[in-house]
Amino acid sequence: MSTLLANEPPLVRDASGPALRSVSGSRRRGASPDVASPAELYGPLLVEVQLARIFEDGKTFVDAVPLRAPHEIREAFSELPPGEAPLRRFVAENFRLPAAARVHAAHGERDLRGYLRSVWPDLCHDGGAQAAGGSLLPVTGVHPVPGGRFAELYYWDSYFTILGLIRDGFERIAAETVEAFGELLTTYGRIPNGTRSYYLSRSQPPLYYAMLKLVPDARPGALRRRLDALLIEHAFWMDGAADPGAAEGVKRIVRMPDGAILNRYWDDRATPRDESYLEDVSAAARSGRDHADVFRGLRAGAESGWDFSSRWFAAGRGLESIRTPRIVPVDLNACLYGMERTIAELAEALCEDGIAAHFGGAARRRRTAVHRWLWHDDGHFCDFDLDAVERRAPLTAATLMPLFTGLASRTQAAQVARATAEGLLAEGGLRTTLVETGEQWDWPNGWAPLQWIAFAGLRRYGHRRLADTIATRWVGTVDAEFRRSGWIHEKYDVECRTGGGGGEYVPQIGFGWTNGVTATFIDLLGLGAARSPDAAVLAEAGR
Repeated sequence: MSTLLANEPPLVRDASGPALRSVSGSRRRGASPDVASPAELYGPLLVEVQLARIFEDGKTFVDAVPLRAPHEIREAFSELPPGEAPLRRFVAENFRLPAAARVHAAHGERDLRGYLRSVWPDLCHDGGAQAAGGSLLPVTGVHPVPGGRFAELYYWDSYFTILGLIRDGFERIAAETVEAFGELLTTYGRIPNGTRSYYLSRSQPPLYYAMLKLVPDARPGALRRRLDALLIEHAFWMDGAADPGAAEGVKRIVRMPDGAILNRYWDDRATPRDESYLEDVSAAARSGRDHADVFRGLRAGAESGWDFSSRWFAAGRGLESIRTPRIVPVDLNACLYGMERTIAELAEALCEDGIAAHFGGAARRRRTAVHRWLWHDDGHFCDFDLDAVERRAPLTAATLMPLFTGLASRTQAAQVARATAEGLLAEGGLRTTLVETGEQWDWPNGWAPLQWIAFAGLRRYGHRRLADTIATRWVGTVDAEFRRSGWIHEKYDVECRTGGGGGEYVPQIGFGWTNGVTATFIDLLGLGAARSPDAAVLAEAGR
């Protein structure tokens, strides 16, 4: 457990209601210990390094480890002469640059399933203490990292990675990862986007509750810890719900036209992201809008996991129009429904009848609100535009999250299945959206987490053939690219069945969630060495 907890008041159960409170009350609102981000530690130095593009990837500098105390670096920087050359020397003399999370290359016969099994040791890191001034947050135990530039623990990635860890016998690492997320909740009052100080102002799609189901533990003490952790996370997402002064919404809370409460993505800061400083400043400069609104839109877009997508843009426009907090996302609210159902189940198992009743009711109210506001007459789940006060018509893969979490009705699931087959199903798997913007969470890309959400959601409602078709085509895409290049990618072009592109950084290889989902598909559908995934795609498509 982090030493940051040493001076924290203990959590106790509030007899007046189902929420957790601390003796001081600070934890109830998801308060975090004071952990400075690189922007806060280094100020003008970070700005100069990022705007001068000293590194091709802005994440390099904010992940670097200082070689002396931050205050000494700041003092020395204040005396540095102007110019790029002195700045480069200064950074080289004062920081140790991070290493990428590299995986070994495939050699000889390219057996996809065998390679996926062999690469886990490359992607599992031991969490530990970080040097003063570094951005890495310590976590206990061994945990997976995605790969490439992403060399730390990430929130929603980990659910899909854990699928593969369990499949390949790494149950202990899966369990330690789940424990690490519980520790982060206890320490910071939230699960951050990732284990870096600059991620602490935002989270990611809340799938911790679903991870608990992958790593069951029926011991009473474990159930209690898990319930307490989920209550902390729920309080983070619902912070402001009881504020009578919030006419439309506050933070991650929105009030729909009928007064129902739903949630949106947000970020507690409205400044350029430390790791993408230049990109954010450039987007704001192009926007012609208040820069703080653009910065918060970008940060909230990063919290969504879909960074970035036309889902968050003004219709027909690009990144500079981003306004994520003005969109009520269906997938987030479906996840929170799943969380509320899980809290009620855990509370019932612990004979906490008041908590069980409270969260059972919360889940039912959310389901009703999603059905009313986030369902489109065209026959699919959708997002809601707070500015236009209307549902957003474009079909996206987010329509499948209510099936994954069990929020959809049978009739809705059948309509979503039809819309998916007619609009989202591509030669190489599930499309993310039908809009081409050049952003990575738009056409023509497909992503492993969305393939799994679709597969599990469709199977949950009995649409097995479509689910299996998506999975089989996805495996064929991953296998085809693997045979060509020997690598596993973060995302794929599901039209051309190659590694995907777009977005603000170069394509990454590794790759945790792709490995986890693809390995699970291969095993569940019997797509092993005896049956080429490419042949399976052709057979499924009837060619």
